[in-house]
Amino acid sequence: MIAILGTGKMGEAVLSGLLRAGRAPAEVAAVVRRPARADELRAAYGVPTLSVAEAAAKAETLVIAVKPQDMERMLDEVKSLITPSQLLISMAAGITTSFIERRVTAEVPVVRVMSNTPALVDEAMSVISAGSLAGEEHLRHAEELLAPLGKVIRIPEYQQDAATALSGSGPAYVFYLVEAMVDAGILLGMPRRTALEMVTQTVYGAATMLRDSGEHPVILRDAVTSPGGTTITAIRELEKHGVRAAFLAAIEAARDRSRELGAE
Repeated sequence: MIAILGTGKMGEAVLSGLLRAGRAPAEVAAVVRRPARADELRAAYGVPTLSVAEAAAKAETLVIAVKPQDMERMLDEVKSLITPSQLLISMAAGITTSFIERRVTAEVPVVRVMSNTPALVDEAMSVISAGSLAGEEHLRHAEELLAPLGKVIRIPEYQQDAATALSGSGPAYVFYLVEAMVDAGILLGMPRRTALEMVTQTVYGAATMLRDSGEHPVILRDAVTSPGGTTITAIRELEKHGVRAAFLAAIEAARDRSRELGAE
């Protein structure tokens, strides 16, 4: 059994992804604090809802998907209940595997994961790192668990805060860009619905082209940028307003905040 401790957006995305991948509802359990939320999950997915103690006793894999600020409290509840035969998967931003290993009684293998909200449509970017007690079999198990949600890659743990800033928060940057482009379309006289449809398909098409072509983004951008044309004029304005530098600074700030969350 896989037990998911914390069923916010990411926890529910993992739960629903596992079921879409063919796991039986009886094999996936949710740990929630509010009875109303437990009723919602049972009605929507048919999964059992357990207490922390029940999950620790029954599950081979525990996925902790709580907020970073709630991680220590959750570890206090499970630390004396879990055993070395279980696998602990953490999805909390900024929380290191060593932080978890120091707070549990048994020598439990820990795998750290950073995923993102496109897991809801099976297009997540998930990155995983092994703790000091986790081996190849534990990483493979984490990959199998996350593969139905999208793409999974392994990275060294010291890169996890950067991954949080780049892909974990990344969908918000894309939505922010889409919002700005739609507003520009409205400014130019287009109805909002039309502008949104155009921008959404453009972003989807560009991302698909980037993924499937294997070309560097500079080459793909150059293919659209004719000398003296409309695209180079727009790019000049983006550079003039420091958009590239703003993205660099924003992602660096997100990386720093991830580190802070792990230290709080």
